[in-house]
Amino acid sequence: MDLRGARLLLCLLFLVHSSIQQTPPKKKNVKKDSGSTAAIEELQKQIDDIVQELTLLKEQQALQTVCLKGMKIHGKCFLVDKVKKRYHAASDDCIAKGGTLSTPLTADENEQLYDYVRKSIGPNEQVWLGINDMTTEGNWVDQTGSTLRYKNWESGVTHQPDGGRSENCAVLSGAAKGKWSDENCRGEKASVCEFNIV
Repeated sequence: MDLRGARLLLCLLFLVHSSIQQTPPKKKNVKKDSGSTAAIEELQKQIDDIVQELTLLKEQQALQTVCLKGMKIHGKCFLVDKVKKRYHAASDDCIAKGGTLSTPLTADENEQLYDYVRKSIGPNEQVWLGINDMTTEGNWVDQTGSTLRYKNWESGVTHQPDGGRSENCAVLSGAAKGKWSDENCRGEKASVCEFNIV
């Protein structure tokens, strides 16, 4: 019986060995693998493109929601936040929403912003602007660090900006008919975020 088992085992090994030798090498799979890799890369690119388009659509939808709740002025949407906060907290909140504190670039934009603030939170309220002179006293810049192209300081009564080193953040004043003044950044004011329309 041991001899029979040994013969049977030898026969099986011989059959396996001859079938392995007769099987041709799989060179075609290499080509399929490189083709598969290219196809996978193309699919990944398409997925990335779809994700990017979806993200853009979400941003546009969010911006449209902001414009519906707020006001559209000269290619920007403005949204008032009635909650009074310090300058840096208000700025951080606007950035978290995808915008910045409002910074009027023209007299017309400032007038429309003043009108929006007056109607939204009251005629005598102040709102933070995205303007400060924290880095260099007297050098008022926007939140990108750029020098202002438009200024609307109150000059009839209080001759703004007049706060020196203690008042480094700008507000739009409803009581001063949309004129600006400098205030201590730790004061709590309402704010208006602006969002550029893409």
